[in-house]
Amino acid sequence: MRWALVKVCLAVTAMVVVAFAVPLGLVIKEMAEDRAFSGAERQAASIGPTLSITTDREELERAIAITEPGGKGWMAIHLPAVRETDRGVQAQEVGTRRASVADVAATRRIGRAYTAQAPGGSVLLQPTALASGSIAVVEVFVPEESVSNGVGTAWLVLAGVGLALIVGSVAVADRLGVRMVQPAQRLAGAAQDLGEGRLGARVPEDGPTELKSAAVAFNSMADQVVQLLANERELAADLSHRLRTPLTVLRLNAASLGEGPAADQTRAAVEQLEREVDIIIRTAREQRPQTQPATSPAGGCDASEVIRDRMAFWSALAEDEGREVRLAGVDRPVRIPVARPDLAAALDALLGNIFRHTPEGTPFSLDVHNGEDAVIVLVSDAGPGIPDPEAALARGNSGERAGSTGLGLDIVRRVAESTGGDVRLGRSVLGGTEVRVWLALHGGRTGERRGHRVVRRRRPSARKVAGAS
Repeated sequence: MRWALVKVCLAVTAMVVVAFAVPLGLVIKEMAEDRAFSGAERQAASIGPTLSITTDREELERAIAITEPGGKGWMAIHLPAVRETDRGVQAQEVGTRRASVADVAATRRIGRAYTAQAPGGSVLLQPTALASGSIAVVEVFVPEESVSNGVGTAWLVLAGVGLALIVGSVAVADRLGVRMVQPAQRLAGAAQDLGEGRLGARVPEDGPTELKSAAVAFNSMADQVVQLLANERELAADLSHRLRTPLTVLRLNAASLGEGPAADQTRAAVEQLEREVDIIIRTAREQRPQTQPATSPAGGCDASEVIRDRMAFWSALAEDEGREVRLAGVDRPVRIPVARPDLAAALDALLGNIFRHTPEGTPFSLDVHNGEDAVIVLVSDAGPGIPDPEAALARGNSGERAGSTGLGLDIVRRVAESTGGDVRLGRSVLGGTEVRVWLALHGGRTGERRGHRVVRRRRPSARKVAGAS
């Protein structure tokens, strides 16, 4: 495209330069000829007053000598013929004659200025009436150099201007071509990079309007591709992580099978299944791009109902392991803008971490605080705690916890951020870890960050939640 534009501009500019330069050069040549012959006519006319007074040779020679052409020997005067007794009729000539006799006679006959060719140039023959009524002819020689004086220089100037115009137009066309071609090349390169799997390829949104629109569309498409791939990886990781909940139950049940080959095989199979699930989670999360939290359905769910349901499940395991469970704040409906499956997955992740990373018999509690703008879910335990809370909240960071994929807290964080809230880790009143899940009810940061008072319900007396067998 770039060279095509240069060629087109070169052809058009060359045609324009030729169309104007050639006629202008011819006009300059004609103007130079007119200037030379106009000067010759003025010089010939300057002899007219002298001829009207006298035809004496000496007077005429002095009149010729004081003119510019006469001083150079380029002027002559042809007087009418005179009759002499011994020589007959003879014409008189003053100065150096270059015109032929026929040209002089033709000038007298037609009675107006006449131009004729002569060796080395041209001659201007100007008829002048004498006092006697006869016609004299004044001859002025115009050399070839005078006719073409300045024409060559003018033509060179025209050629230089035309060449400069062509070069300038080619340069401008090349710059315009670069301005058009470079965005197209960048777009093609980015498309090739994206096709080869480099998902970070983007195109600068500049250049002509059409290419800028194409760059904007390409970047939007690339973002959508990255988002879709990220969602697919996250979905695979989340679904795999949800398998850990029934695996935890299987592991705990397998631990109570006692001794024997069948029991050992069952425990080995459960451990192998847990390892495979961990591998799936880590593989799905490797080199995945960062994604924005997905928005939840507008309908949301009743947090109290979901929490009661999941606590009924986990309390059965807690009873088997001798864990004391406290539950508070779920005695009435609490609507939150989170889908029921997402909240259930977040709760399973939090409670599953307690069973996996704290010793048997470690108590834990779950409190729900319903405020005007936010709902706070507190999950606390009496375990050893988390040494580095910030690292634990990083996406996919398992820290030093054995058997951890780092995905559990990430699931909880994404659920909280989907409402405009967040997740914080700290030390609980039980001595272990406290996970504070902040769920905003109106899509913004609320509670203590905005100076709003969060209403805390009075915690009921400790009670052990009965669970399903």
